[in-house]
Amino acid sequence: MITTNEILETIDMISQQHLDIRTVTMGISLRDCGHPDLKTCCGKIYDKITRCAERLVQTGEDIEREFGIPIVNKRVSVTPVAIACESCETEDFVPFAVTLDRAAEAVGVNFIGGFSALVQKGFTTGDRRLIDAIPEALAATKRVCSSVNVGSTRAGINMDAVALMGRVVKRTAELTKGQGCAKLVVFCNAVEDNPFMAGAFHGVGEPECVINVGVSGPGVVHHALQKCKGEPFHVVAETVKKTAFRVTRMGELVAQEASRRLGVPFGIVDLSLAPTPAVGDSVADILEEMGLESVGAPGTTAALALLNDAVKKGGVMASSNVGGLSGAFIPVSEDAGMIRAAAAGRLTIEKLEAMTCVCSVGLDMIALPGDTTAETVSAIIADEAAIGMINQKTTAVRVIPVPGLAVGDTVDFGGLLGSAPVMAVNPASAKLFIERGGRIPAPINSLKN
Repeated sequence: MITTNEILETIDMISQQHLDIRTVTMGISLRDCGHPDLKTCCGKIYDKITRCAERLVQTGEDIEREFGIPIVNKRVSVTPVAIACESCETEDFVPFAVTLDRAAEAVGVNFIGGFSALVQKGFTTGDRRLIDAIPEALAATKRVCSSVNVGSTRAGINMDAVALMGRVVKRTAELTKGQGCAKLVVFCNAVEDNPFMAGAFHGVGEPECVINVGVSGPGVVHHALQKCKGEPFHVVAETVKKTAFRVTRMGELVAQEASRRLGVPFGIVDLSLAPTPAVGDSVADILEEMGLESVGAPGTTAALALLNDAVKKGGVMASSNVGGLSGAFIPVSEDAGMIRAAAAGRLTIEKLEAMTCVCSVGLDMIALPGDTTAETVSAIIADEAAIGMINQKTTAVRVIPVPGLAVGDTVDFGGLLGSAPVMAVNPASAKLFIERGGRIPAPINSLKN
């Protein structure tokens, strides 16, 4: 039975500690939308998205109003366009991105994910065409998010794709003044049910249509840890677990209700501590509450490992439908504490890379100098993919080489994307390494059958 105290605690979490449903994301299959004719294919895509997601935003707003639970974003993810549209007899995939953007605007969602390709073991014709279109597609749209999976524990790392994506990131930055790179993610071990942008897509093993919910509450966890100052780490872990349990239960409630009202199956709750630039909604603050003078100090990776594991344990106890990424995100520009530490020189890219070994995803929303080479971007992607491949976890890179800016400058992306100081990159060249191409073989731990 839910007690009065538990109700009051939840109200306090929402009103004072930034607890919210970060996103209700509807996944929609486009596998039946392929057609050789470009106009017909685009028409089928637009019609299906607008038909399936017609009531998504209104339903989210109704639940938000009736339950008093903030739902920050309503979003759509679709089957990777490289798969869904490969049968179309066109070499230009930009019109598909424009169609997604039109559909997203029509149904009122803030982002639509799935301008994506899965190339961990090699390219198909559709994969090539989609990747070639990414810079122009992101320059021509406002709501479209793109992702490319270049590696996996079972397949290894497609280094040809890694080299290509370094050039794509640079070209996107040039065409969009860096803004488009905030909507572009390069993955290793991408998951099929991730509700969070920019990496969301509707996996080929997913149903026709599904509702996934992403819950976030860094401020809630930070507040809870303030009550156990000086306590040993097992008490810290238990406190995070109990808090994650309560947060996940709220997500389960919203997901079940949205599923019922929309007549769409409930997929997963993703309990990821996704920060915002708002003060008091920071993963960095949680790590510093554990006793670090600043995020980035020695001990940061250990603290993050504890946090990530405890979040997952608490979430799994609260729902049998926990999925997505579920853990702690460390996007620099979207976390006030990370911004503060990076600006002070206490948080470096090298330390962030170490932290990605134990967080939910990877190097996220990091502003780089505008003169960073494509080969250096590719090498950063390769390093992250290697961490994901060896450790059998999802890793990703979302970096923004900002044209015209240098180390110490600041770039403002606006809204939830926040702002970030431009961070220094090791100047040593990886050009010859990236030019080798081919595929880094899968590790021995991939042989599990």
